[in-house]
Amino acid sequence: MLTEVSLSPWGDEKMLSDRGFKIVSFSGIDGAGKSTQIGALQARLSKLGLRSRVLTFWDDIVVLGGFRELISHKTFGGDEGVGSPDRPINRRDKNVTSAHVIGARLFLYFLDAAYLRLFCLKLRKTEADVVIFDRYIYDELANLPLHRWFARSYVRLILNIVPEPDMAYLVDADPAAARARKPEYPVEFLRQNRERYLALSGLAGNMTVIEPASLEAAEARMMDAWLGVRGISPGAAAMLEVPASEV
Repeated sequence: MLTEVSLSPWGDEKMLSDRGFKIVSFSGIDGAGKSTQIGALQARLSKLGLRSRVLTFWDDIVVLGGFRELISHKTFGGDEGVGSPDRPINRRDKNVTSAHVIGARLFLYFLDAAYLRLFCLKLRKTEADVVIFDRYIYDELANLPLHRWFARSYVRLILNIVPEPDMAYLVDADPAAARARKPEYPVEFLRQNRERYLALSGLAGNMTVIEPASLEAAEARMMDAWLGVRGISPGAAAMLEVPASEV
C-alpha cells in the first residue's frame, strides 16, 4: 500500500515563481512521447488542485508559422500534415540543412525568441498555476549545427533572451521507436537530431532528461525531477497522493 504524502510538488503554499505561475516545457525528437507526458502531468496537477494551461510552440509562439510552413513546403517539397503508423509521411523542412537555410533559421529563431519573451510577459494575467509548453525554443535550437562554434554562441544569446522555464524536460527516445510512433522523418535524421538535443541540454544546463522508458517509469522520473528541485528525496513521486483536504 502506498504511503500518503500530503504534499504537492509546489509545496503547501504552491511555491510559484516571481512571475506568479510556473513554466514547464517539454522538448524532444518527433515521436518521443511529449504529448503523453504532458497529459500525465496535467492529470497529476489536476488531482493536486492546480490549474494548468498547455501552449503549443508552433501554433502559439512561432512568428508567421503558417507562412513559414507554406514557404518550406513550396521550396523543399515533402508531405504535409502529421504522420501516424497507419499513414506515414515524408517531411522536408527541419531536416534540410543547407547554409542558406541555416542562415534563415538564425534570423527567424531570433524573432521567435523575442516574441516568446513578450508573450510570457503577457502571461502574467493568466489564471493558470502552471503553463506547459509543448515544445519550446530548445526545439528550434536543436535544428542548428551545434558542433559549430557560431551555433553554440548563438544558442547562448537566445537563451539569454527567452524566459528560463522553472522545469525543462527533454523526453529522450530511441529514434527507431520514435519513427515507428510518428513516421515523418528518416531514422538517420532522428538519430542526428537526438544527438543535438542532448548536446543542447549540456549547453542550456537546465534541462532534465527523461530517459527512454515505459509510460509509468517516465512519469515517475518526470515527477521525481520536480520534487528534487523542492528538496524532496527521489522516489517520492511513487508515494504522492492527493490529500483528503484536496479531494
